Amino acid sequence: MLVSGSFLSDKMKPKDAILIFDKSSVDYLHVDVMDGKFVENKTYTISEVEKYSSYTTKSLDIHLMVKSPEKYIDSFSTLNTSYITFHYEAVKKPMEVINHIKNNGIKCGISIKPNTNVSDIFPLLPYLDLVLIMSVEPGKSGQVFNPSVLYKIDALKKEITEKGYNTIISVDGGVNETNINILKEKKVDMLVSSTYLLSGDIQNKIKYMKS
Repeated sequence: MLVSGSFLSDKMKPKDAILIFDKSSVDYLHVDVMDGKFVENKTYTISEVEKYSSYTTKSLDIHLMVKSPEKYIDSFSTLNTSYITFHYEAVKKPMEVINHIKNNGIKCGISIKPNTNVSDIFPLLPYLDLVLIMSVEPGKSGQVFNPSVLYKIDALKKEITEKGYNTIISVDGGVNETNINILKEKKVDMLVSSTYLLSGDIQNKIKYMKS
């Protein structure tokens, strides 16, 4: 199990959270970029993400909750970025965005909201490195996990396994001790967490997630 730590928190400043994650054993630093258009809230500008990236040696797992992801790709590709994930619902021509990301030498992910049918993205799986299933409505931290998305994991895992794709499954939203075990049982590849990891003993929590 991979762990991606999100510094989007209503209880801690971004720099403080980043420094905590940097000293921990998380695999990636999850960067939630919101433009106030695709989702109601607005978070970090390109220049702010560039500044925050200087505080860590962790590879970045960038989640674009924006209306025009193509505006961010080139700049974020120059950072220590492993993944750039955009929302399926935000674009009309997802293959153009996928190619844009991959042409920059970055792994590409697509994220879907809780109400989006997971089968809609099946034709794109051969070109994707990651699918990020949102278990809350994207836009803010601290929401409660929506168990209705669990069936998406099953359907997605089945499609990936049967077709022999290398796409990994990540889950983001309300991840904590009440649902981590079931997500492990469903063989999710990566978990994204902010509130859970940043409260209490982070190293033991990461160990629990990975074990």
